[in-house]
Amino acid sequence: MSQKSGKISRRTLLGGVIAAAVLPVGNLLAIGNSKPQLPAVADDPTKTPGPGPSPLGRRSPFENPVRKPSDISSRTPLQDMHSTITPADLHFERHHAGVPTIDPAKHELLIHGLVGTAMKFTLADLKKFPSVTRICFIECAGNFRTGKEEMTPQDILGLTSQSEWTGVMLSTIFNEVGIDPTAKWFLAEGSDAAVMTRTIPLAKAWDDAMIVYAQNGEAIRPEQGYPMRLLLPGFEGNMNIKWLRRIELSEEPYMTREETSKYTYPVKDKIRMFSFELDARSIITYPSYPAKIAKGYVQIRGLAWSGRGKVNQVEVSTDKGQSWQKAVLQEPVLSKAHTYFRFDWDWNGEATEILSRVTDETGYLQPTLKQLIEARGPNIGGYHMNPVTTWQIKQDGSVLFKPEPLK
Repeated sequence: MSQKSGKISRRTLLGGVIAAAVLPVGNLLAIGNSKPQLPAVADDPTKTPGPGPSPLGRRSPFENPVRKPSDISSRTPLQDMHSTITPADLHFERHHAGVPTIDPAKHELLIHGLVGTAMKFTLADLKKFPSVTRICFIECAGNFRTGKEEMTPQDILGLTSQSEWTGVMLSTIFNEVGIDPTAKWFLAEGSDAAVMTRTIPLAKAWDDAMIVYAQNGEAIRPEQGYPMRLLLPGFEGNMNIKWLRRIELSEEPYMTREETSKYTYPVKDKIRMFSFELDARSIITYPSYPAKIAKGYVQIRGLAWSGRGKVNQVEVSTDKGQSWQKAVLQEPVLSKAHTYFRFDWDWNGEATEILSRVTDETGYLQPTLKQLIEARGPNIGGYHMNPVTTWQIKQDGSVLFKPEPLK
């Protein structure tokens, strides 16, 4: 309608008639009413009645992510994760003598050695100190497997998980007991039957070490060290002592059996003993075995992380490593934390290989297995293995891991 003449133009009239002609009957009846009537929606024929509210939440029966257990560990299903936080019941396990049952009311943490005053702390004592929360990953130093094409991300790198951890800074507790100036190291000891012990540089305590008692908003699970564990962001998983019961300060490292017989790796003809920080690595979690893709659009997704800080960039190759393109990093990108990445790919239906590699904020670039062997020699060992991993895309769309020999 023209504001000047008050008449309806021919174009406006025709437009209204056309709009009315394409409206459903139900909507035509609703024209002019203040409350349009919505069409009825039929019940989903697959819906079945279920139980009502329960004391604990549960997953849909159609979602069944599970850890893959062995004698001493259980692996996180990385391929089933939609982001970086691992549900507490899917966090990987690695222990040396089973999981102890510990009454938190009777458990104590002793801190002694080169301190001003030796003290014991209960869980209730720790909770009186200012609490802090951070997100970071934990990873076993032996987190890499290869050998056959029928391997999932869980099989290859399932000994890493990420949580939101809550507890107290270790520096806060050390300030409470007073640390002797001559102290340079501390020994952490667990309450498991194996009495797991590791020596840790004191500088880590002043940096970002924590004693944690909660994970993803609840008390940490027994498999994760209930009622308290040490958290050393970016350091080898076995140094994050579970069921923590004793910390002793000293001038020198203790050279425990774990440090002299395990968790070391060679550099040419020498042994690197104190390789605490975990190197940067990444893995594509989709598409991966046993997925099958179709020609056309595919979103490549995966995880990248570094024990030395933030992920700076992730690159993806869809042509067997001949060229590389930057992937998109999902925010927030946190220090010493899993970072989710995505890359949009238009697959032409031809057989190829896809790979990812990460560069962390120190400039470290994830190496190939060949580069690792060149740096460490033929007796490469089983720890601190962070090679670029490759997925084979077959012409029929099936996806297989590409294993490489460790020599």
